[in-house]
Amino acid sequence: MRYNRLVITFLGLFLLTAIGCKQHEPQQTDDSNMALGNPSNASKSILNADNYLIDHKYYIESYNRDKAEPNWVSWHLCGKDLGATDRLNNFRPDETLPDGWYEVDNNSYKRSGFDKGHNCPSGDRTSSTDANSATFLMDNIIPQAPNNNQHTWEHLESYCRNKLKRGNEVYVIMGVYGSGGTGRNGFATTIDKGRINVPAHIWKVVVVLPEGNDDLNRIDENTQVIAIDTPNDNNISNNWMNYTCTVKSIEDSTGYNLLSALPQQVQDVLENKKFTGGN
Repeated sequence: MRYNRLVITFLGLFLLTAIGCKQHEPQQTDDSNMALGNPSNASKSILNADNYLIDHKYYIESYNRDKAEPNWVSWHLCGKDLGATDRLNNFRPDETLPDGWYEVDNNSYKRSGFDKGHNCPSGDRTSSTDANSATFLMDNIIPQAPNNNQHTWEHLESYCRNKLKRGNEVYVIMGVYGSGGTGRNGFATTIDKGRINVPAHIWKVVVVLPEGNDDLNRIDENTQVIAIDTPNDNNISNNWMNYTCTVKSIEDSTGYNLLSALPQQVQDVLENKKFTGGN
């Protein structure tokens, strides 16, 4: 009898653990922030510290503990995400990181010559104070060359938001790779006494489709895709169109499997398209 009770107890604990984990896994559903897939198979295991999955509700990311920055960030953008909330500028550490992990704070970038560059932009989350505030968590931030951040990148972010005015919604994945960028103070591979990696390249993939439902099934070979790969360099051109590329070239540089939630035949077409402009 005692043996049976022990077996039942262990089974119960196992089921509770399994159910608990399941409830906290981000779901790849319509309008979800990771609907296009998990590019690096990031997970919530602390054993996977350099590919650690974090769901911040308003965006999802793969965080790299050793580099103290995200590998990539994924989010969905539609009309309901935009509102009248002002930019909060409340940069702060993410205190939910596992115990013992370094927490980047607002002072970590001080006098570095690099901007605190958003992945998921403040401008994409103006529907509420909670949404906007979430974008200022420091694990959504990278050391970004000022001209890249304030001009090239800002122009692309505005272009994507303008897509919504034409009746569209967009899915975005943004990330970095490599080490070594040129900021206001010159070239650097790290900041904050070596704690934070300065990426060499900053990339973004945008999938645009008309506002609607059942999004994954509506994405096909004719869907508009924008991919850019920029050097993290303060001498960069302001025109983001100068840095358009294919999704495939970003995959080759990063080792990620982007758009992995789509059927393979659709991936093959979209990942080899290069955006040449248009509405």
